[in-house]
Amino acid sequence: MLRISKLADYGTIVMVFLAGCTGLSSARDIAKATHLSVPTVSKLLKRLTAAGLLASTRGTAGGYRLKRAATEISVGQILYAFDETRGLTTCSSSPDACALHHVCHVQGNWRLISQSIEAALDSVSLAALAKPRIPASDLEHMKHVVMGVSRVERG
Repeated sequence: MLRISKLADYGTIVMVFLAGCTGLSSARDIAKATHLSVPTVSKLLKRLTAAGLLASTRGTAGGYRLKRAATEISVGQILYAFDETRGLTTCSSSPDACALHHVCHVQGNWRLISQSIEAALDSVSLAALAKPRIPASDLEHMKHVVMGVSRVERG
């Protein structure tokens, strides 16, 4: 089964918390609000900042905030801050990495499936994820994005 890592999952929790904040939040405040340990939150914040999703301010009044509006950050961007490898299979992102690539008949299909999943993740914003339930209009948009990728690749 497909599964995101625990760190990526926790990263989305931290990002959703920060999407609801108007000012700076310290690692300790984020840990308290999300029920995660301070060391885990610190690790998450470091990765999210390195990925360009968060801005940090040092000092006693410092903390973290979203670098862009929650509507401009995709779920895909958050997940790829933790799981940099893209594609469901090795051949999805590196076709020549598999010893069977010259005789494999499913490689193109795996690439298409991987691209569809990436497009779906990139089509959902942090703002949508932060809502108690993703609005039907966002789900419909995701469906159209995925179907568009599928049609383009098949054509």
